[in-house]
Amino acid sequence: MKPFVLGARSRLEILDLAKTEEQLAAAKEALAALAKDGKVVLFVGGKSEVADAIAKAAESIGAPYVAGRWLGGTISNFHEIQKRINRLADLLAKRESGELVKLYTKLERVRIDREIERLGKRLRGITELAKRPDALVVVDTRHERHATKEAKDAAIPIIAIMNSDCNLDDAMFPIVANDASHTTVSLILSELAKAYEEGRKG
Repeated sequence: MKPFVLGARSRLEILDLAKTEEQLAAAKEALAALAKDGKVVLFVGGKSEVADAIAKAAESIGAPYVAGRWLGGTISNFHEIQKRINRLADLLAKRESGELVKLYTKLERVRIDREIERLGKRLRGITELAKRPDALVVVDTRHERHATKEAKDAAIPIIAIMNSDCNLDDAMFPIVANDASHTTVSLILSELAKAYEEGRKG
């Protein structure tokens, strides 16, 4: 990370924004190409400082996201995750149609409602994910090490906003920036989302 750090002031590292800008441009180009080819990009960032920014950016382009704890197996065991997604969709459809009232007692319906709530929390952001993602946008690969490892093991490219405490090798398209700053992360994610949207339009 040394080439990206200009120095330090009051124990805070000063990053080379010119290099950050270059990296952002390369990442935007990659995202636009993915969108043009109809690829699915999963946004990942569960830190409290950035979770809402991840959800906002992903929702703005209709992309799946994980804005909380990474669910182990989301990539490495997607078949099982798909089963949970289908289970949630089935229960919601039955509740909506009134079928649950006909088939189950009041106590059983309370248990089913709890299951729906539990699944909804765990699967928030990925309920429309029909297959393994083609790429990941990750905020802080060190914090999201499980997601990063699953993606790397599956040879899925990673675009990452990462601070100097992260490993550059964890991302195909690293963007060295303050990954704990809500303002910085929101700005970069907004730029990445716009690039994806433009690529989708062709």
